[in-house]
Amino acid sequence: MKYNNPTPADLEQFDEIIDVRSPAEFAEDHIPGARNCPVLDNQQRIEVGTCYKQVSAFEAKKIGAAMIAENISKHLRAHFLDRPKSWKPLIYCWRGGDRSASMTTIFRAIGWPAGQLGGGYKTYRSHVVSQLEILPPKFNFHVVCGATGSAKTRVLQAIGELGEQILDLESLASHKGSVLGILPGQPQPSQKWFETLLLQALNALDPARPVYVEAESRKIGNLHLPAALITQIRGGICLGIEATLPARVAFLLEDYAYFLADPSLFLSRIDALKSLQSRATLDSWRALALAGEWATLVQALLEKHYDPLYQGSQHRNFAGYCPQENFPADDLSESAIVALAERLIHSRRAQIA
Repeated sequence: MKYNNPTPADLEQFDEIIDVRSPAEFAEDHIPGARNCPVLDNQQRIEVGTCYKQVSAFEAKKIGAAMIAENISKHLRAHFLDRPKSWKPLIYCWRGGDRSASMTTIFRAIGWPAGQLGGGYKTYRSHVVSQLEILPPKFNFHVVCGATGSAKTRVLQAIGELGEQILDLESLASHKGSVLGILPGQPQPSQKWFETLLLQALNALDPARPVYVEAESRKIGNLHLPAALITQIRGGICLGIEATLPARVAFLLEDYAYFLADPSLFLSRIDALKSLQSRATLDSWRALALAGEWATLVQALLEKHYDPLYQGSQHRNFAGYCPQENFPADDLSESAIVALAERLIHSRRAQIA
């Protein structure tokens, strides 16, 4: 057991991971599975920092020490009194400084073999960034492509339900990828937390088996995909879903039903297209939404906006894009999606064999 100066490679050797940073720091990103036990809360951290800058380091340390001691006492009573002597916690703060050292010292004095993460969260963050450069080239990606409304995400998820490996980037990003792809009530994670989740997902995959993934641009909503990952995906084998326009319209009407239930949500997002479409076009789309002419609106959006963008980006970004790899579909109901996923899997297995 590496109690002194453990690294991110040693995480699994500990029984519990304790993040003693403030709730705001923890919310932005943290080691997956960590428990947040702040030794300074958001306001206290500001108070100590202000004292450090405006008065002196000595006065700030006195105030901070009193706060930290009180908070550690509260956490000890609330969460850890039932832990056995053999319990092995790993404790970290921002950079392996006073906050984590304080709790580590007290826990060791009690008798627990506590570890303090060397370099703290900053070391873990560097580990995430470096791994997201190293891991993607190890995978063989099968890329599910298709124009907007082709049910790519649902096909991908069905592939996963059928036992194949998938990387569901849109689920990790809490966004459907397009300009109108917000998910009501599901804010996107921070960029750092997204990358932590992404690394966790990649670590769960077997590089010896193919990984199915959906074709994406460099951004999903407000989040950026790591360069090494997008490069590897764009060099993958592209499996194109060639769904008919009526099937795509029907699928989108169901998949974006929240817009139909609350047209104001759609109207609040449509301005994002003003740099790509004329004012007259946008006004006509607003009028269709207000009139409840959703099928007409969806078809217009596909024909005038999404399909032209898709055609250009697909051939530009995917080296493995081959028209003969397309899979026709005139039905995108749930049962048809499962059947489509089975067709994609069978085709790839036949090619590999």
